[in-house]
Amino acid sequence: MNEAIHQPRRKLALLHSQGDAAEGAARDLRGCVDFVEPDRADALVVIGGDGFMLDTLHGMLAGERMVPVFGLNLGTVGFLMNRYRGASGLAYRIDKAKPVSVSPLRMEAVTQGGEREVSCAINEVSLLRETRQTAKIEISVNDRVRIPELAGDGVLLATPVGSTAYNLSAHGPILPLGSQMLALTPISPFRPRRWRGAILPDTSRISFRVREPHKRPVAVVADQKEVRDVAEVHVEIARDIRMELLFDPGHALDERIVAEQFIT
Repeated sequence: MNEAIHQPRRKLALLHSQGDAAEGAARDLRGCVDFVEPDRADALVVIGGDGFMLDTLHGMLAGERMVPVFGLNLGTVGFLMNRYRGASGLAYRIDKAKPVSVSPLRMEAVTQGGEREVSCAINEVSLLRETRQTAKIEISVNDRVRIPELAGDGVLLATPVGSTAYNLSAHGPILPLGSQMLALTPISPFRPRRWRGAILPDTSRISFRVREPHKRPVAVVADQKEVRDVAEVHVEIARDIRMELLFDPGHALDERIVAEQFIT
């Protein structure tokens, strides 16, 4: 499809990661599409990998201006991206793209000094030991203690979008996008030995309390945002925030999540 014939129905802005491949693709796309500045755009075209996509989404969260995002993969995995097929036909692909709406997790962390930090996570919130000492963490769901003491490297809570990222590496379950579930997954657990995690409704509020925090310090990470020496952490879905990702028909995120479960 020739871009001169099929112009996009909305104003597009272009963002790209550093690197020869992404920069070269950006030059090609600028030769086919009249892009505008991001603050004037109706949608963003993002070239790079999943990490750059997450950076872009977090940038929109910080700026409080959300527009749909169409990713083009020139990174490693590109789970949140579409295949890069060259510059031709981009506007047509975006006009025909399938929107997928997602909400991030909202994390509230309280440090040992009493400071409060609030941050959002699109993939997961992870609690991780800071030293060689095993972390000991109490886990509550909707104010009911479910695990009095988890001993191990830590624990994470993942969204369906993030269920194929760190969560999968920690042997957590893959969650279909429309499942309305969250994955609670231990990281290298020592006790309790037979607990392998839980799948929770996304209406749940999950709380973590660090036991023996001075002897066994724990950090929390919401995607890339880290808070060290936490005493407790509370996490729930931020229902007031909706982000829209655009995918080529037949290659949408929900289909990728299903397909990932059959990879051997």
